[in-house]
Amino acid sequence: MEQSTLTPAEKALRTAKWARIMTKWLITRSSKGGVKWQVVSFNGPAGQESKGVVDMIAIRKKHRSTEGIPVGDLFEIVLVQVKGGNAKFPTARDVARLEAVRKHHRADRVVLTEWKQGRKLCCYLLPDMKTLVPASEVFGKTPSAKQVENELAAASSAA
Repeated sequence: MEQSTLTPAEKALRTAKWARIMTKWLITRSSKGGVKWQVVSFNGPAGQESKGVVDMIAIRKKHRSTEGIPVGDLFEIVLVQVKGGNAKFPTARDVARLEAVRKHHRADRVVLTEWKQGRKLCCYLLPDMKTLVPASEVFGKTPSAKQVENELAAASSAA
């Protein structure tokens, strides 16, 4: 179905799906000290959003020593909420819920990602939803423009 023939609800679903795809793509191709992130997505029926305030969890092994715990036994955990297109940012109540979930699971951070077609993915460290934070600050080294171009070219030639 062409984008111009989509209803507003279909456009919103499509944008939300792409926001999740782009967020997952960026996180899984980022690394800190060569250690890659793994992403768990919480999708509902037909790949749509599911209930709950957390959309994804990014997790990787911590490769630095901690008192009495061997290197690689602990994890770095980031809770992720994803917004796409013109979706409203979380309310104060949503942010409080995210913070409660972070504390309960002892996650390191809560990140809000925002994706709009044709624009770079934006990251915010909650509770601050006004200050953009580079994805590299949260997830480590991100793919270069050349790496993105090469990956797109490889995907196009495979199709």
